[in-house]
Amino acid sequence: MGRVGARVPDVFIFVQGYHILFSHTMLLILLTDAVVCFHLLFVAFVLGGGFLVLRWPWLMRVHIPCTAWGAIIEIGGWICPLTYLENHLRYLNRQAGYSVSFVEHYLLPMIYPDLWFPGGFPPWGFTIIGCGVLLINGMVYFYVWQRNT
Repeated sequence: MGRVGARVPDVFIFVQGYHILFSHTMLLILLTDAVVCFHLLFVAFVLGGGFLVLRWPWLMRVHIPCTAWGAIIEIGGWICPLTYLENHLRYLNRQAGYSVSFVEHYLLPMIYPDLWFPGGFPPWGFTIIGCGVLLINGMVYFYVWQRNT
C-alpha cells in the first residue's frame, strides 16, 4: 500500500467512444457520496422497511436483522461502521476542491441528528430513536402476524 497523500494516477473510463477522465479527488468524492447515500437508504429501510414487508413478506428476512442492528447501534450508543468508512474517505480526500457536497449538505443532517443541535444531540435522544424504531416495526410485524394467523 502507498503512503497517505501519495499521488494516485487519474482514471480514464471509456463510454461509447468517449473518454472520461476522473481524478483521484473526484473518485473519492463520488465514493464518499455513495457511502452517505447507502447509509441514508439503510436508515430509511430500518425505519420504514416494516411497511415494505406488508407488500413483500420475503423482505422480513432482511429487515429484521437490519432493524436489530439499527436499534442496537442507537440504544448502545455505538458508531455505525459506515460512519467510520465515510470519515476515512473524507480523511483521504482532505485536499478536495469542494468544502461540502450536495449529499453532505442535505443528507447528513438526516442521518446524524446531532448536526441539528448546536449543543449536541442529547445521549438519551438516541435511546428514544432506537426504542422508536423497535416500537414502530414491532407494531407493523404484529399486524403482519395477525393478518397471517
